[in-house]
Amino acid sequence: MDTRRQLKIGSVIREVFTDYLLREGKHIYGNALVTVTNVKVTPDLTIARFYLSIYNTREPDVVLQKFEEHTFEIKRALAAKLRHELRRIPEIEFYRDDTLDQVFHLENVFKKIKEEDARISALREAHEVNQEKKAPNKK
Repeated sequence: MDTRRQLKIGSVIREVFTDYLLREGKHIYGNALVTVTNVKVTPDLTIARFYLSIYNTREPDVVLQKFEEHTFEIKRALAAKLRHELRRIPEIEFYRDDTLDQVFHLENVFKKIKEEDARISALREAHEVNQEKKAPNKK
């Protein structure tokens, strides 16, 4: 459970980082669509973990690698903006947030299950109708 201070600092860092991405991030991630889903700060406030959703690219891990290569530049830009709010700028780590990908995958799985269920129900009904036609009428 994050403390109020961790949440506040994570929120401030996320806001500044998002602004940085909008203004200057294109040279890092190119044509990919990158969104910052979360920034978590460790309890000792020395590490900030950035969770990024990366879309519109075939290789999101390559984009994540580019962020890791530009860590020093990003930290320097954050330090320039946050120097009056934080004493020390935390070290930066980047992680890929594929939660939305998992949601889409699960939706597809549930859709296939529903379609299979409908197909099985239709086959069962057709089988029951055939059984009724074959059975002699008892009156």
